[in-house]
Amino acid sequence: MNIIITGSLGNISRPLTEKLTAKGHQVTVVSRNPERITAIRALKAIPAIGSVGDPDFLIRTFSGADAVYTMIPPNFHTQDQKEFMKRTGRNYANAIEKTGVRFVVNLSGIGAHLPDGPSFAGTYHVVENYLNQLPGLHTLHLRPSMFYTNFFDSADLIRYQQVIGNNFDGTVSLPMTHPLDIAETAAEQLDTLSFSGKNTRYVVSDEKNGQQIARLLGEAIGKPDLPWIRFTTEQLFTGMKEKGLPEDLVTSYVEIGLALEEGSILSHYRQTHPGGTTGIPFADFAKEFAAVYKKQEQTFA
Repeated sequence: MNIIITGSLGNISRPLTEKLTAKGHQVTVVSRNPERITAIRALKAIPAIGSVGDPDFLIRTFSGADAVYTMIPPNFHTQDQKEFMKRTGRNYANAIEKTGVRFVVNLSGIGAHLPDGPSFAGTYHVVENYLNQLPGLHTLHLRPSMFYTNFFDSADLIRYQQVIGNNFDGTVSLPMTHPLDIAETAAEQLDTLSFSGKNTRYVVSDEKNGQQIARLLGEAIGKPDLPWIRFTTEQLFTGMKEKGLPEDLVTSYVEIGLALEEGSILSHYRQTHPGGTTGIPFADFAKEFAAVYKKQEQTFA
């Protein structure tokens, strides 16, 4: 089959491309970076260099495709991340409608059941609806929760302040997702195209509370007493702003922490998944984290 992958060679799109080309599919990878051409070809895929903000480019790229994997890449240069996401979603829907693509696996997010949800949940809801409104399109929306890989951003906090945390209590249970589990789920669905209609699927690898997260990461890096600290909203906001992130993006991250503690963002997930997770355990990711953390320490030494 002819399959289009958006997301360049990110933590999901790269392994997804590898899995699909290994199955013999013709895979085209969308990237805005010409420097990715060689790496894309090394995966036995076809590079399509252009911007997801260019409707004409998307129409040309999607033409003749049997299926498309859509994801909205982060944009750290915009002052309105949510509007960027909505505009990209509209561009995807327009190109899919114009080219007659019949199958889409769309990367959404937990909380997308809420029209006015906190952080990016409400935006994902809007983007899902753009695709759901297209007649004859079979769509599977994948809804992961917080990515394991986000914890790499906590390495400096652990190294220099000997703590880890967020703006919610350490007893709050947090569904989490390894990007490889998303790639595996998407590859399985794109390989078979066995879904029909409009569907959602949660991709949650493991669930741990903050205290358990701190213990597992701490043990992996030789700091078994690493504590989970509940930061104030102001402390979290200031810390993220100091890293140079756009204010609207920082605000969204702050909102997600408060929403996790309040619980509504997880309500549909809890109703449809009363218990149990299947995927890469967080304890396994802790080993990945430790390898990166220790390599950084060698660099700083």
